Amino acid sequence: MGKKQKQMIASILAVLLVLIIAAIAIFQKITPSKETKELSDYYQVKDDEILIFMENSLYEEKGLYINNKIYLGYDTVINEINKRFYWDSDEKILSVTTPKEIIKVNEGASSYLVNKSTEKTEYPIVKRVNDQVYVALDFVKIYSNLEYETFLNPNRVVINCHWGEKFQYAQADKDVSVRTTPNIKSPILADVKAGGLFIYADTEGKEAGNGFVKVMTEDGIIGYVRSKYLMDSYYVTLENNYKEPEYTSITKDKKINMVWHQVFSNSGQDKLDSLLSKTKGVNVISPTWFNLKNNNGEITSLASEAYIQKAHKKGIEVWALINDIDNKGEIDLAKLLGRTSSREKLSNELIAEAISKNIDGINLDFEKITADTAKAYLQFVRELSVKCRNNGIVLSIDNYTPEAYNTFYDIKEQGIVADYVVIMAYDEHYAGSEESGSVSSVGFVQNALTNTVEQVSANKVIMALPFYTRLWKEAKSGDGIKISSEAYSMVNAATLMQDKGVTLEWNDEVGQYYGQYKEGSATYKMWLEDEKSYELKLKTAFSQDIAGVSAWKLGLESNDIWNTINNYVKK
Repeated sequence: MGKKQKQMIASILAVLLVLIIAAIAIFQKITPSKETKELSDYYQVKDDEILIFMENSLYEEKGLYINNKIYLGYDTVINEINKRFYWDSDEKILSVTTPKEIIKVNEGASSYLVNKSTEKTEYPIVKRVNDQVYVALDFVKIYSNLEYETFLNPNRVVINCHWGEKFQYAQADKDVSVRTTPNIKSPILADVKAGGLFIYADTEGKEAGNGFVKVMTEDGIIGYVRSKYLMDSYYVTLENNYKEPEYTSITKDKKINMVWHQVFSNSGQDKLDSLLSKTKGVNVISPTWFNLKNNNGEITSLASEAYIQKAHKKGIEVWALINDIDNKGEIDLAKLLGRTSSREKLSNELIAEAISKNIDGINLDFEKITADTAKAYLQFVRELSVKCRNNGIVLSIDNYTPEAYNTFYDIKEQGIVADYVVIMAYDEHYAGSEESGSVSSVGFVQNALTNTVEQVSANKVIMALPFYTRLWKEAKSGDGIKISSEAYSMVNAATLMQDKGVTLEWNDEVGQYYGQYKEGSATYKMWLEDEKSYELKLKTAFSQDIAGVSAWKLGLESNDIWNTINNYVKK
């Protein structure tokens, strides 16, 4: 063989070697890795901990796994599963409510009270670790709509509880590997046979890159699979056969025409006959009888059996009002409502008063609730509703108009547990307002109605309207204007404008007559309530089939207003 031939063969062999090396490199690049990753390394969890999966995602907090029992953090329970659990951090008591039951559990106990009956479990229900409260999942399940399945090595639980929500699923078209990242070279977490079911994890079916999608297996392994190995995905609305507990309500067979009666002493109640003689169609009166006495749940009461008998003879129900006015500055709502014993004392005293004096209903008027006290307040509402329901007592709850800043009052929940939700559609401009304006414009009432019926069934809504207005004084003060006001009854407001010689002008935007006058350097302004403005508000309120109306307060109205109210209530 000649030298040139040898050089040619060497060149060919070199090229072949390069091609072989390139082919091997390409083959290695496109060949999926068979490397596996242990789940115990992928999911870092201690022996006494458990990972929590909610439908298709890994929850940020771990639970406890002790003696083969799963415990979820209290915040996990109320935020994800059932907000009707309440932890009293002072007295170390967990409470839960159903329509007719109040359940109480002491920390560390393997028994619990259902109203006054004791039930037992084979495990401690509530544990506290490093000031973190945990609740046994099996106990949570007794009072909640959830399903779960436990898997070991590592410890993990897959919980379904977001019923009514849609989730995206797909089946494996062939045997497929679940990998740690969207790359064929990443380690394998699990191999799933053809037909295996996946739920798309956190991504709504979006590609994760390299032709992969993020999924979760039925046993809680979250990883990536190649989308080409999945059949067409489909959406499923999460449903089961669980029957939610029924919150029955007392519903009247006629529209409510309620009026509040503010009383400050027993002598003030003697005027009931004369005040009612001027009304028409009133079927509920709410006297301001109950006040908070202390942080232990005791109350003061002006409840009068003679008053109730007079009202009943006129066919009028009595829904006694309890408020959170604290003239002495001694009431701490966080303590009063946060402690189980004081909540129980307060609700028991109200129920005892109602039963002993034949009071038809309780009107709850707590207006000083904050975001910090809201959960305790709502627990009190639930517990009071149980006792009212079990004793045939009407529970109505007064609320500000629903706005973004007061969502913590949770009128949606109130609308479930209470008989009536009362919306106070006034104080649009109030004593402390920085500008003069209407106490209750027709637009304000419309917004109140719209925002309420989005959350509460219309047949539970009572729209409260004012029998008063405000006289606003705008006076120069330094470089600015000082604004002050005082409340006027309907009659006194009209008389004032007449005495001042004011020509009133109708304002379509607010739906009221407006008048103003000057005295010295001050300007006085008033948006009046009269029959015309009131009818506009009534027409707005009853544009939805609401339960009725209420008014603050008896004695401030003009006599002619009752015909207008009665006409709408009777429709």
